[in-house]
Amino acid sequence: MPSKQDILDLYFMDARHKLIDIAAFLDRVDRHEGNPDFRYDGFHHALEAMLKPGDVPRAQAVLESLSDHTTEPIPKATIQGAFGAVNPSP
Repeated sequence: MPSKQDILDLYFMDARHKLIDIAAFLDRVDRHEGNPDFRYDGFHHALEAMLKPGDVPRAQAVLESLSDHTTEPIPKATIQGAFGAVNPSP
């Protein structure tokens, strides 16, 4: 069983890179004009879910915060694809 130190030694630099990439993404959005859409809000909710460990693992909390939990199908698809975040007003 690896120790916390082993995990840090193996994965820290990769996680550091991803964190800097996320910060750069947020900076790019912030410095441009216009209003962000629901994906920006979804991204912030996912970050909050990641920072508040709870009863479920962080990865699961982030995925669930970005997932559509509706169970009823829509009458007709308007697009062929996904947005990666829940649109509260499709």
